[in-house]
Amino acid sequence: MLAPAAAAALGLLEDAVRRGGADHDDIVQTFKAAGVHEAFAGVFDAASERVMDTADDPYDFDVRLHADNLAGAASDVRRAFEWL
Repeated sequence: MLAPAAAAALGLLEDAVRRGGADHDDIVQTFKAAGVHEAFAGVFDAASERVMDTADDPYDFDVRLHADNLAGAASDVRRAFEWL
């Protein structure tokens, strides 16, 4: 799985910003330009779709709540980058 590697890379960027070795504005603008937020939000969107696709009962409240929470997380990621 690639998620631990991605998390480690972001941790290194966080450390560089905290220590003053990287300009936080440049990093944020680079992320925005590269569409990192869209890719990350896409993971949540895909997970939401997968939950509904594999549901035994698409009208099950708990299943729909889980899918809606994932879709909401995708929207939150997109909104967060709108404010930056």
